[in-house]
Amino acid sequence: MKLILASGSPRRQELLKLITEDFEVHAVNVDETLPDGMPVEMSAVFLADKKAKAGAELFPEQIIIGCDTVVMLHDEIMGKPKDRQDAFQMLRKLSGETHKVMTGVALYYNTQSTVFTVETEVNFYALSDEEINAYLDTGEPFDKAGAYGIQGKGALLVKYLTGDYFNVVGLPVSVLARNLKQFENVIKKPKILFHRPTN
Repeated sequence: MKLILASGSPRRQELLKLITEDFEVHAVNVDETLPDGMPVEMSAVFLADKKAKAGAELFPEQIIIGCDTVVMLHDEIMGKPKDRQDAFQMLRKLSGETHKVMTGVALYYNTQSTVFTVETEVNFYALSDEEINAYLDTGEPFDKAGAYGIQGKGALLVKYLTGDYFNVVGLPVSVLARNLKQFENVIKKPKILFHRPTN
């Protein structure tokens, strides 16, 4: 049974290869508008579930992996920056602070599904304007939530983290591997059919 990764992220594709090489990539486009009043802590798993469900409608006989990662500071979601000034302001807010990175993951097979969230806390050094501008000059921040990539030069901004490093990159591979194994065991269990006895 082949896995389908419902994400076009090259980082997630590389991380999934740590679990298995036997998967295909089919990115899905979904409306990422969050319902009014939804707690920010629920946003990542809500969007991951939405992506996986969309993938399951296209490939009902395959296991679909949907993911979404959010960077959150004091209940504010820090998405991908719109431009350099936006990226600068994000990094200025993150400077000297501890923020959360939450990845929601959803697994679907036909109508069966399971979801989970992994949270990592990341603490930044206090950054000068010069340090922020030097990082922006690399071009690295502009396609990344929170305006930094911990797997690249953004690592130089991080003082310490608590939790799963790979979760910050975009895919909590060790937790996913265990959940995936449990999910596969559930969907492979034979279904018992009960027949009413006839006379």
